[in-house]
Amino acid sequence: MRPCNGLEDSSKHSGLKFLAAVNGACAGGGYELALACDEIILVDDRSSAVSLPEVPLLGVLPGTGGLTRVTDKKHVRHDLADLFCTSVEGVRGQKAKDWRLVDDIAKPQVFAQKVRERALELAATSDRPADGKGVMLPPVACVIEADALRYPNVTVEIDRAKRTATWTVKGPTGAQPTDVAGIEAAGAAWYPLQMARELEDAILQMRTNELDIGTWLIKTQGDSAAVLAMDATLLAHQNHWLVRETIGLLRRTFSRLDVSSRSLFALIEPGSCFAGTFLELALACDRSYHLALPDDESGAPKITVGEVNFSLYPMVTEQSRLGRRFYNEQPALDAVRASMGQSLDADAAFALGLVTSNPDDIDWADEVRIAVEERVAMSPDALTGMEANLRFNGPENMFTRVFGRLTAWQNWIFQRPNAVGEKGALKVYGKGDKAQFDWNRV
Repeated sequence: MRPCNGLEDSSKHSGLKFLAAVNGACAGGGYELALACDEIILVDDRSSAVSLPEVPLLGVLPGTGGLTRVTDKKHVRHDLADLFCTSVEGVRGQKAKDWRLVDDIAKPQVFAQKVRERALELAATSDRPADGKGVMLPPVACVIEADALRYPNVTVEIDRAKRTATWTVKGPTGAQPTDVAGIEAAGAAWYPLQMARELEDAILQMRTNELDIGTWLIKTQGDSAAVLAMDATLLAHQNHWLVRETIGLLRRTFSRLDVSSRSLFALIEPGSCFAGTFLELALACDRSYHLALPDDESGAPKITVGEVNFSLYPMVTEQSRLGRRFYNEQPALDAVRASMGQSLDADAAFALGLVTSNPDDIDWADEVRIAVEERVAMSPDALTGMEANLRFNGPENMFTRVFGRLTAWQNWIFQRPNAVGEKGALKVYGKGDKAQFDWNRV
């Protein structure tokens, strides 16, 4: 449930707080949404309850974060969590509070007042401007073709025969605002906000509608200096509400790449602008190929590390992608930091460990072609499992457990006969029939 992650991200970074007021049954996905809030208040009316009944009712599990948030976030004792997750009727009143399933309870006659009081208390902790007017977001402009998605700043071209999609993210062009007045005046048309919305929309479109396109080739196009100038503006005004929300959207959009079950290859070619914020696209990829042009220094594609790569876009592990790449080993990170702001050609980037391969123009076409052909020939299931494990090699936390271990188990269990077989619990639920289980433990 991505909305749950969005609530928690906004609570941590955006000065928003979320209060779940539970008045009635709050089960399954509804309780998972409540768990994503900062606090839960439950009406104590002897009937309202919270529950995660997927295991006893459906033969599956609360796999979109419920189990993990119960333990990692609410710190429900594991034996009590076991009772809770195997109970159909759920837990009510004082017991729900004692077990830490909710933060507070209130009798029906004072419930609304208590919710209002606590909501105002939470709102008072926010640093968001009281006079902020917000930004009207128009629909994302996208031309959908049979084999392409075309946005003003993002293009995705699909090669169905090769089962690949080539992504091109275009850098900023023309004069860009550098002060908050200009940024607010630009609103939804401010380049980093518009580009982030388009990139997020493209990722979701491709993940949902193009299941057979398993390899994404990521390219950029534009002026690296313009990207670095954009980054300077983001850093200078990062505490301004609109800039902060734009940085948050970029951070979450890059994280969507991290958790996409697609092979991601970055192709660094002439005309690229993999600098600063745009370098995150390459750092998110499983591999990066950087063309070397030893006889054409001026035409050789370059990458540039910026301050934003160390701090502005942490992964769900709370590491930077550079930190993830080098296991937070200080000598490697110090060497990269020493190169910050420099235009690095393929050999220099390869020497620092920033790219996977640096073929020259003689080998480039064949090396990239062979790498892509090999990739698309492999089992998509095996690749999904491999990529997810390799991408999240850092410290484990609640989010990596949700996206990694729990999601893997969920996807497996939802396809087992005990869930979706002819007499599986999901198939017979609501029909009055009893599920028939294969009692073998796997």
